[in-house]
Amino acid sequence: MGPLQPHLLDLIAGTITFTIVFAIFTRVLLPRIENVLKEREEAINGTVERAGAINEEARRIRDEYRAELSAARHEAARLRQAAAEEGASLLAALRAEGQRERDNLVASAKAELEADRIIAEAELREVMFGLATELAGRIVGEALHDLPSARTIAEDFFAGLDEADGSLKS
Repeated sequence: MGPLQPHLLDLIAGTITFTIVFAIFTRVLLPRIENVLKEREEAINGTVERAGAINEEARRIRDEYRAELSAARHEAARLRQAAAEEGASLLAALRAEGQRERDNLVASAKAELEADRIIAEAELREVMFGLATELAGRIVGEALHDLPSARTIAEDFFAGLDEADGSLKS
């Protein structure tokens, strides 16, 4: 016999051993292997589904972010426009207030100048009256300050000058 022709006892023992191992393998190990393969397949499918769900969630969040960003840009543009309009209106109001203040200052300055002119004119008339009476007193040779008519004559003279000045201005 050679290696290719086994003994009958060896062949029977090998067949029985193979059948026992095969039975154990098919009854115990094969279901366990199938369970592990199912679990892996479920895990892979679950991972793919979770990855798809996460991908969808990421897309949704990205779209929300883009929408919020667009809304924020529109809001910023609206706020810039409102600030520019408010600034322009504030500037116009400040210019108007400045113009009113300038007009008030000019009017009060004109009134003050007119009052100063009237005071200066009155003081000048008094000085002119004093000089005129002193000069007239020197010419006449006696003091004219005591004469009550001197004041009336001077006032009539100045009134005539005022009338002449008013007719020249007209």
